Amino acid sequence: MGFRLSAFYFTFFLHGGVYVAYFPLYLADRGLSAVQIAWVLALPPLARTFAPAAWGWLADASGAHRGIVIFSCAVTAAAFAVLPFVKEISLVIALMSILSAGALPLVEAITLGSLAGQAGRYGPIRLWGSVGFIAAVLAGGAWLDFQPVAMLPAALALLMLATLATAVGLPAGNARAGAEAVRLRFTPAIGALLGAGFCMAVAHGALYAFFSLYLEQRGYSGTTIGVLWTLGVLAEIVVFAYLPQLFRRYALSSILVASLLCAVLRFAAIGWATHEVWIVLLAQLLHAATFGSFHAASVAAVHQVFPPGAQATGQTLFSSVSYGAGAAAGTVLAGWAWAAGGGELTFSVAAVASLAGALFAVMLKRAGL
Repeated sequence: MGFRLSAFYFTFFLHGGVYVAYFPLYLADRGLSAVQIAWVLALPPLARTFAPAAWGWLADASGAHRGIVIFSCAVTAAAFAVLPFVKEISLVIALMSILSAGALPLVEAITLGSLAGQAGRYGPIRLWGSVGFIAAVLAGGAWLDFQPVAMLPAALALLMLATLATAVGLPAGNARAGAEAVRLRFTPAIGALLGAGFCMAVAHGALYAFFSLYLEQRGYSGTTIGVLWTLGVLAEIVVFAYLPQLFRRYALSSILVASLLCAVLRFAAIGWATHEVWIVLLAQLLHAATFGSFHAASVAAVHQVFPPGAQATGQTLFSSVSYGAGAAAGTVLAGWAWAAGGGELTFSVAAVASLAGALFAVMLKRAGL
């Protein structure tokens, strides 16, 4: 079972790495302006603000967790297959984003449900997604040295077909009709967890939007910036590998609080200490906490604070609130801060958002999580 889950994460993020790193090049090759490219790239996170929760409710109500994931992969593969032949690129990406937004959080629910209460086993499974992402970025660049960028949609379609093949082998998930999903009531623990996730995503909006630009302004070379990004992903792989030991020693709420406090330190360091390369390097290694341990502890916490029949609802709602609404709000807030005060203000705001998230996580600790 672990192999089947790891294979899905690997192929899913293999596709995701190629998309994130190289799809903008394809859009530019199609003649889209910078504003048009930004709009197309904004469509998936916009869809994640509402679509995952709807798919999660449907999965819990019907028991068709695996079927919805398979459908999502098929839609994504079809969208990239037809993309070279359509003029309205934004329409295709918008429909694809809405119809496929539930795939990853549903697999998170399936994974946690399959681990028989051993949430620490999530890390060694999930790390294969990070491995796939790095492999995609490295191999994708080499592939594009020999292939025209116009071939990229075909490659993305094939990679998603490979993901679909792994999705067929996933565990079925919770097959019960979701009475709990229908009757779901919010508790203080659910509110605190969603608040912590939202704040952490807001904080990372500055990182994903302006980290590279800020370092470039401070005189860092493109190679150095690439190495720093890669170190962050390698750090998250390490923490995923040691997650079983981490979960055995510490409560989930303690891991969440520590991860958010590491985020405060990380973003403050980026904002005010870029003149010291070694400090920026250490800040990037903290990605192990601000994404790795935080994400793993969050999906495990969702599994605990939501009732058994509402696991997909919980994972998809957390995705909508954090990686959807939080990421969108964080990107907009970072843009305002950048215009008002540059990198120092932008990453200071990110540190403050992380501190607010830590206060939510403390509430979880008081709730006994």
